[in-house]
Amino acid sequence: MDITFYGAAREVTGSMHLIATENDRILLDCGMFQGRRKETEEKNRQLPFDPQHVTSLILSHAHIDHSGRIPLLTKNNFIGRILCTRATQDACEYLLMDSAHIQESDANYLNYKTLRSVLSQKKMSHGKKRNSKRELNDIKKILKKDGHQLNTEKINELIQEHHIDAVHPIYSTEDAKHALTFFEGHPYRSPTVVGRDSTCTFYEAGHILGSAISIIKVIENGQSRTICYTGDIGRFNKPIIKDPALRFEETDRNIDLMIMESTYGNRFHEPLQDLKPKLKKVLTDTVQEIRKITIPAFAYGRTQELLYMLHELYNDNEVRPVPIFVDSPLATNITRVFGEHPEVYDRETHETFLAKGKNPFFFEKVRFVGSVEESMALNRDQTPHIVITASGMCEAGRVLHHLRHKIHNSRNTILIVGYMAQNTLGRRIIEQGANYEKSGRNGSPPLLKFLNKEYPLKAHVVKLGGFSAHGDRNEMFRFLKESNLHIHKIAVVHGEEDQSLSFAEFLNDQGFSAIVPKPWDTVHIE
Repeated sequence: MDITFYGAAREVTGSMHLIATENDRILLDCGMFQGRRKETEEKNRQLPFDPQHVTSLILSHAHIDHSGRIPLLTKNNFIGRILCTRATQDACEYLLMDSAHIQESDANYLNYKTLRSVLSQKKMSHGKKRNSKRELNDIKKILKKDGHQLNTEKINELIQEHHIDAVHPIYSTEDAKHALTFFEGHPYRSPTVVGRDSTCTFYEAGHILGSAISIIKVIENGQSRTICYTGDIGRFNKPIIKDPALRFEETDRNIDLMIMESTYGNRFHEPLQDLKPKLKKVLTDTVQEIRKITIPAFAYGRTQELLYMLHELYNDNEVRPVPIFVDSPLATNITRVFGEHPEVYDRETHETFLAKGKNPFFFEKVRFVGSVEESMALNRDQTPHIVITASGMCEAGRVLHHLRHKIHNSRNTILIVGYMAQNTLGRRIIEQGANYEKSGRNGSPPLLKFLNKEYPLKAHVVKLGGFSAHGDRNEMFRFLKESNLHIHKIAVVHGEEDQSLSFAEFLNDQGFSAIVPKPWDTVHIE
């Protein structure tokens, strides 16, 4: 048996590993790379193997860095099965369609910007440095309809006419719809056949709703071998969903190879009990100064955790109850998915809300923003409010437009509540915001480029790391030490190189046998 690490090896995103046996090719996740557009674009458009040869795909959870390239797989002649938990299947119905829509929208917008520039240059007379407002409006009238909606049909026609290299999405919404027909949702702790001589059992991972630790058992040459794929391991004692599993069935305990994440392999979270008071302080300080708070948040998991905690703070009258806007159609749909799976909630959530007939995520001050027009109106709202919007790493979606309107105002706050991968706008906001604060906010503010324009970072940037859905080093080690698994070898993945190497060194010092594979490395199991 061979395991090849094609993605999330010495990096965080693009999770993808392939188990190859005599009879089966089992893919673990099929995630999208995130980061600089030019670098990730090329990596995301290519698959390192022939999809026709893959027997089945085991999906650990629905986050796009683990599921985002599934439509690329299925549109390239994959004929196997996609196995995951039931909640993950339900979430992917929205996440994959949203991913396709964002790609199509981004491609259309970039094509519009390129074409507008070309037409502006052609319209400009000799010696003229810029177009008049009337000329620019004439161009916009050609390329837009109803005032703001892109006329994609006309844009595509003119792109061909002017021989412009167009931007195309990696996959379309139709490709995403097709991918969803391959999904099979399965319950936790129920073995499922995944190949000719292999089975998979899902256990709770505690990361997000539906996330799973996968135990894959393979019989090869008359011998049984067991792979444990942790996916992303969550934190202990967080609200909403159950903690990572520590008790495994007897037949699943002897692990030949564990493929384990390391996002926070050498980092430590703030104590969970400190999280609510710190959130309260940010809200109190900002709202008192008549500011607005923008919270970039993953639509799946982080948004619901924020709503849960804000609900508690509002119920207890601990903060001024300003309006809360969830400006993400995806987050709205995913919140409904949460409501459909109370069977995976932990005891605290049942006691705090469900037993009292309350929904943890829907309450009086929350409004879910639907249309683009509503979102645009919200950008113009000058009253104190909180906006929770996607994407969590500030790479795409409505968050960019909220930042565009609010990042230049020192009366506003950008609240960072999650991990930001290298080379993302979110990481640049954290790093440059922190440097500006250290300087005493003296001198010119740093400039951040997005949506093809530079914006001064005058807004205050506050980071609350305790919201992370990933366990830190202590929590991951707790999982290893307190579970009843017997682990022979660990392949450390899903972490920036320094985090993975440090975590592997720590594990080896603790008596485990750990390695850190490089991209495309293969581990052979006799």
